[in-house]
Amino acid sequence: MRLITEADVATVLDPDSAVAALRAAFAQHGRGQAQVLARHRAITSLDGASLAISAMGAILDADGVLPAVLGTKVYSARNGKYNFLVSLFSADTGAALATLEANEFTRLRTAAASAVAADLLALPDAKTLAVFGAGIQARAHAEALSRVRRFERVLVCARSGAEAFAAELAAALALPVAAVDAATAASQADVIATATRSATPLFNGELVKPGAFVAAVGSSTKAARELDDTLLARAALVVVEWHEAARQEAGDIVLAAPGVIAPERLVELGELLLRPRPRSPQDIVVYKSVGIGLEDVALARLVAHRLGAC
Repeated sequence: MRLITEADVATVLDPDSAVAALRAAFAQHGRGQAQVLARHRAITSLDGASLAISAMGAILDADGVLPAVLGTKVYSARNGKYNFLVSLFSADTGAALATLEANEFTRLRTAAASAVAADLLALPDAKTLAVFGAGIQARAHAEALSRVRRFERVLVCARSGAEAFAAELAAALALPVAAVDAATAASQADVIATATRSATPLFNGELVKPGAFVAAVGSSTKAARELDDTLLARAALVVVEWHEAARQEAGDIVLAAPGVIAPERLVELGELLLRPRPRSPQDIVVYKSVGIGLEDVALARLVAHRLGAC
């Protein structure tokens, strides 16, 4: 079994490859060829520190040159600081293939999954991106979404550090980036990414323009939400990675009032990749992500294969 370090990962994993790998994995899930292990957590406190251990995983069928694998992701949290590992096993023999340090591609995989959804569901002529938040995922999403749409400007809304973050993004993306308030960001954007720790909705959903695509990625607990019922009721589609995870962890959906999201409007990303639904240019589409083991195992398999470990 091989230990693959963060430095190893950085040598072989790039954003475009990550998006391609996740698109293939979600399509496999849509065909029923991939199985997902739901996230499980244990939480306690010790010597004044808040501690948690979490685990999730997936089984992926062979895909082109990539072999069939079983994988688990396990990660610790101490006072809100995380460390991630992914272990891969051969589906042919059951033997352990590799364990990967996964902090870097945990950052990358969430944004890459949003890029898969945006590439499928955002309007082709989307010009303005709004990002809520100024942390690791906010930056990752600005970069990933800019690879699937040709934005002309970016709007940033954050409780703190918005001006500095806007300057960083302007340099990284070579685009005009402005720090604005929530109402401006929500009302002017064609694509919105919310990547915050907020437990309550960030803006009035009535402000979102027709045709917008909204990716909500900040929360993976049933007690927190970034989007309100108004926006969810306006959405022609509410897209999730996996119904089971959304029911257990997507506060935006769990906390919605009964009847706000009609069952026929709640659909998995893998299903849409295989069977796209007709969409009016006026339709709002929401993508709610909580992060599932399918994404981690798909990227771990790609990295391990490129490094000769599977």
